[in-house]
Amino acid sequence: MQEKTQESMLGRSVDYPDCYAPELLQAIDRREGRRVIGLSDHDTLPFVGADDWTCYELSWLDESGKPRVAIGELHIPCNSPRTVESKSLKLYLNSLNEHRFATHEMLTKTVETDLREVCSAEVTFSLYSVEAYTKKGLANPRGVSLDEQRMQRVESEPKPDILSCADEAETVEEELYSHLFKSRCPVTNQPDWASISISYRGKPIDHASLLGYLVSYRHHQAFHEQCLEQIFIDIQRRCLPESLTVLARFTRRGGLDINPWRSTEKMAPGFIRQGRQ
Repeated sequence: MQEKTQESMLGRSVDYPDCYAPELLQAIDRREGRRVIGLSDHDTLPFVGADDWTCYELSWLDESGKPRVAIGELHIPCNSPRTVESKSLKLYLNSLNEHRFATHEMLTKTVETDLREVCSAEVTFSLYSVEAYTKKGLANPRGVSLDEQRMQRVESEPKPDILSCADEAETVEEELYSHLFKSRCPVTNQPDWASISISYRGKPIDHASLLGYLVSYRHHQAFHEQCLEQIFIDIQRRCLPESLTVLARFTRRGGLDINPWRSTEKMAPGFIRQGRQ
């Protein structure tokens, strides 16, 4: 397991492994991204949450050597000191293709053990047959779309002072979403697309200002989880909601999608796989 993000496989040509290779997994320290948004290494996190990955390209051999396929869901808690770098996870999962597992449980245990070592946390991994996963279906985000709001201008970088609230108004509860989010990978500069859902209770947040804030990430370079945490922190500090949950469902790349969520509440958002995923 490698830990240095400067050795990331992103943006480099790497041979696919032909045998089980847990040493391919690379860790990303969460502390660096959190320092950027004003969270010190010793702060208690102002949120709970997780990074929920979907692994669409998952195959292995059963005991007889017959290929098997499934879809995997990987759950990494946000209080883990490290997360896993996405390309290294893709290569690691492909290293399972020619490895024999007598049971599904042995495969699950192997992946959990390897990822727990990388992340230093209680990572969980669940398997679904293609048929079972299909039955989970697709859904639209809950609430009101922000995407038809009028915008005065589009900022080139996220600025929390774009956000405005009606401080004198009564407390409201709202569920809002936008499909217009785009950021850039900090290593490859490739675009990352996502739908963002925001649920809060507090003073009303101006919808146009919220959309303008989300769209301002279009040229921002940061990993998925870092963008999501910055959105949470900026809304929390600027608008002072009594409760707040922010969920991002990113489109897949390399057979993986990443769906981080952060919340003041301990209840996880429900499963909402969307059409672009």
